[in-house]
Amino acid sequence: MTSILSVWFVKESDTVDMDLIESDIETPEVVSDNERDDLKQADSAGIAHIRAAEPDLRSARQRLVLQYVLLPFVFLTVALLGGLRISGVDSSFIFLKPALLCLILAVIMLTLFFRSGLIRLDGWFAEDLPMTKNVANAAILITLFAATTQLLNSLMPEQGLPFWIVAFCFFWTLWNNLFADFDTKKLLRSLGALFGLAFVTKYLLLANLTAPAGKTWFEALTENPAQEAVTRLLDLPRFAAATGYIQFFTAVIYLFGLFILPQSTRNEPD
Repeated sequence: MTSILSVWFVKESDTVDMDLIESDIETPEVVSDNERDDLKQADSAGIAHIRAAEPDLRSARQRLVLQYVLLPFVFLTVALLGGLRISGVDSSFIFLKPALLCLILAVIMLTLFFRSGLIRLDGWFAEDLPMTKNVANAAILITLFAATTQLLNSLMPEQGLPFWIVAFCFFWTLWNNLFADFDTKKLLRSLGALFGLAFVTKYLLLANLTAPAGKTWFEALTENPAQEAVTRLLDLPRFAAATGYIQFFTAVIYLFGLFILPQSTRNEPD
C-alpha cells in the first residue's frame, strides 16, 4: 500500500512541475502583416538615412585633411623654399634669413587677411570650440605667418639700394591697403599684382643686370664693363638662374594656399 502511494505521489509531482514549466514559457506573439510591413519600412528608412549620411561624413573627412594636413604642408613648403638660393659660383644651396622688415610686412598682410574677410577670427578661435581645435588653428596661422614672411624674403632683393626701393613699395602699398575698402577678391588681385611686379623686378630685370659669377674682376671689366659696374654699384648678389625658377613655384604654391584657406573652420553648411 505504501509503495502504491509513493508511485502515485511521484507521478502527481511530475505533472505539477510540467504544468509550471509550461506556464513559464511565453507563447510567441503573432506578428501581423501590417506590423511586418512597418518593420521593413523602418529598416529601409534607417539604411537610407545611413547612406545619405555617408557623403556628409566623407566631405567632413576631406575637409579635415585639407585644413590640418594639406594647408600646413603647403605653407611649410613655402617657408622652406622662400629662403633658398642657388649660388652662381658652385651651384650650392644658400639659405637666407628674412630681414626684420619682412616680419613687419607679414604682420600687415595677416591684418589685411582678417580685415578683408579672407580669415574670420571667430571662425578660427572661439570659446565654444574644443581646445585642441583652437591650438591646431593657431598652428596653421603660425605656418601662414612663416610662409608670408619667407615669400616676402624671396621677392625682395637681398641687399643694397634695390632692397630699400622694393621694400618701400611693399610697405607703401600694404599700408594704404589697411585703410582701403577691400573684400577678399580685391585683396587677392592686389596681392597677385604686387607679387608679380616684385618677381619681374628681381628675377628678370635685376637678374639680367647682374654680372655672371666665377670670373675675375679684370675678365668681367673687359667682357662687359657696364654690367659689372651696375652689379657693384647696386650690390647685387650673384645667384644662379635656378633661383628664379624655385621662387616662381614658391609664389604659385603660396597663392594656392591662400586659395584653399578656409574662411572659417566651423562645420558650417556651404
